[in-house]
Amino acid sequence: MDKNMIYRNFANIKDVSVLGLGTVKFGRNQGVKYPNGNGFELPSDQQIEEILDLILGQGVNLIDTAPAYGSSEIRLGQLMQQRRDDLFIVSKTGEEFEDGKSEYIFTKEHTEFSIHRSLKRLKTDRLDSVLVHCNRQDLDIINNTDVLETLSRLKEKGDILSYGMSTNTVEAGLKAVDLTDIIMVAYNPSYTEQLPVIEYANKKGKSIIIKKAFDSGHLTDNYSQIIESVVNLNGVTSIIFGSINPKNILANIAAIGG
Repeated sequence: MDKNMIYRNFANIKDVSVLGLGTVKFGRNQGVKYPNGNGFELPSDQQIEEILDLILGQGVNLIDTAPAYGSSEIRLGQLMQQRRDDLFIVSKTGEEFEDGKSEYIFTKEHTEFSIHRSLKRLKTDRLDSVLVHCNRQDLDIINNTDVLETLSRLKEKGDILSYGMSTNTVEAGLKAVDLTDIIMVAYNPSYTEQLPVIEYANKKGKSIIIKKAFDSGHLTDNYSQIIESVVNLNGVTSIIFGSINPKNILANIAAIGG
């Protein structure tokens, strides 16, 4: 661990850095919700390895990936190699992305298939955490599918060490806090609607990951202030930011005093 990085406990598993690297740009250049998110050039293998070494050297140990991120899981599995035990890997299940379109599947069968495929792609014997990659019907996913029960059984088997949901509505987020280990919600200075979920998770001692802290790259000013304000929210475990630009990565890390 880097003495300049801030770490917080993740679901009683491991201390993780308050900044985590999102890896959608490692494997997908279609329909990415960032400026210029279509048709950009994916990084080379060497560039990905350099990014992994860069973040680890700066104390960042949390990596966020997903089956819906194109070849991200496959490339991470091929390239992280001996770095695996230094990284805390969060992946997802439920969303498949092919031919430029997303499909959402939350059955028991698909969830089991998805987790075992991620283990194989990432060349690892466990996923540190798995989030349900929700669509807008996140409450219906909780109430009317087998996905959370299936993830619970996979946790008992040791295939995954924790599980949760990446939610979109406050109602689903609040319910997920009671049912899972970890919640991912969107939060930034221009979008604070999920604050009740963050506060409830903190009250219940559950971990919270923040997505879209920079509004998917659309908030380009005052990075330091944004990071500081979100990191200092009671209950926040880590903020995920997506970047393949070393200068941008270093700037984000520097914003928390790293």
